[in-house]
Amino acid sequence: MISSLRRFLPKPFRNDKPVIPVVRLHGAIGGGGPLKSGLSLATASIPLEKAFSMKKAPAVALMVNSPGGSPVQSRLIFKRIRDLAKENEKDVLVFVEDVAASGGYMIALAGDEIFVDPSSIVGSIGVVAAGFGFTEMIKKIGVDRRVYTAGEKKVTLDPFQPEVPEDIEYIKSLQLEIHETFIDMVKSRRGDVLADDPDLFTGKFWTGRTGVQLGLVDAIGDLREVIKDRYGDKAEPKLISAPRGLFGRKAGLGVGLAKGRLLDGVGEELISSVEERAMWMRYGL
Repeated sequence: MISSLRRFLPKPFRNDKPVIPVVRLHGAIGGGGPLKSGLSLATASIPLEKAFSMKKAPAVALMVNSPGGSPVQSRLIFKRIRDLAKENEKDVLVFVEDVAASGGYMIALAGDEIFVDPSSIVGSIGVVAAGFGFTEMIKKIGVDRRVYTAGEKKVTLDPFQPEVPEDIEYIKSLQLEIHETFIDMVKSRRGDVLADDPDLFTGKFWTGRTGVQLGLVDAIGDLREVIKDRYGDKAEPKLISAPRGLFGRKAGLGVGLAKGRLLDGVGEELISSVEERAMWMRYGL
């Protein structure tokens, strides 16, 4: 009621300053667990929908800081942003913090414009799969591996068995398909400004400054600076977060509170944390 009456007030008493909703998309993509949330469509959808539903906002700003992760979750988040932008007729401004690489860059492609710090890391347009081989270790400690399957390829790339060349080729063929999807997305969103550089789709990554020259991003700029330049000195960013639930966790993350489930997740969480840390370290962070 108060907001509906505000338009009848004299101009000096109105609060007409533009408010730009800001959603922060941070972390490894798809890497969640019972003790820690990862960036996924499930964790991002609520704040995104809330931001895009702000009727008077001329644009939505996204702060992206991710070393990548699941290509599926990356594309789902990208698509949700573009769908919401179209439905609500909003511009999307993306601001890269430390890194938007691999899946993080895929999400950044949802922006109508992408801004970076000169020292941000962007790119890494490629696909990677990694693991370990323990065949010699189990021999040394006397472990006998026993696996029973229905389907001869059910244990493809089992780390406790020697590598099979045809399995490696098959995995690489899947990676090529995913890589082609990624390349198509980049060309669709940035094709008119991309530099003709043979390294663009090799998985190489660059600083924000070089990213501007390559056409991977649009300009150097920070969130407050760009917002005030576009929408006036009185324009203000407003951070939109997911609602907090039990124990202060973000709602919709599915916390397992049973003692057994929590303990079962501890070892898994340690491995996940090491893997995520390795992803950040790849970009010197």
